[in-house]
Amino acid sequence: MKTWWWVLLATGVAVAVQTTLNRWFPSGIVDLVLVVVVASLANLTGSLIAFYLTRRYGERVVLSHAGRRLGLSRGHLRLANRFFERFGLWAVFVGRLLPIVRTYISFPAGLSKIGYVRFTLATMAGAIPWNLALAYAGLKLGEHYQTVAATLGPFAIPMALVVLIVLGVAWWFGRKLGEDEETAVETKLRKAN
Repeated sequence: MKTWWWVLLATGVAVAVQTTLNRWFPSGIVDLVLVVVVASLANLTGSLIAFYLTRRYGERVVLSHAGRRLGLSRGHLRLANRFFERFGLWAVFVGRLLPIVRTYISFPAGLSKIGYVRFTLATMAGAIPWNLALAYAGLKLGEHYQTVAATLGPFAIPMALVVLIVLGVAWWFGRKLGEDEETAVETKLRKAN
């Protein structure tokens, strides 16, 4: 069967399921649940891809020219390993609930010894509440769009600048942590010799 038939079949099934569910539940609830399910599955898919690629190629990539250009070093690998030795699955779960961190938590998790099943469970446990909160906020904000736009409009550019500054400071501190860890390792090696 051609690929487009599968896409057509999946679309038809999705429409049929939504139509049936809308008869039993208010449509806002059905849409909200479907958004959360699709967003959580998409999050899991991307996370598993990042987890697999990092598990397979991670250390080589971090220590390659591309990793160095991003400011990554052997010190960052040591920090990630120590972090996951200490916090393990809780790091994945809590990381899924935090903006920005949630995007990158799969990479240090892939470098650790966490298994696929445990990683998947922790990812879904953190992704579902996050996606539910975002979908619900979107539903409510959509109902009151004009009021929200009028109220927050003047603050959009200052908020964007604050976010950029915070990201820059976080990047600088992250790079500094990696360099400090690298220096500490080099110092230990020199003292051992």
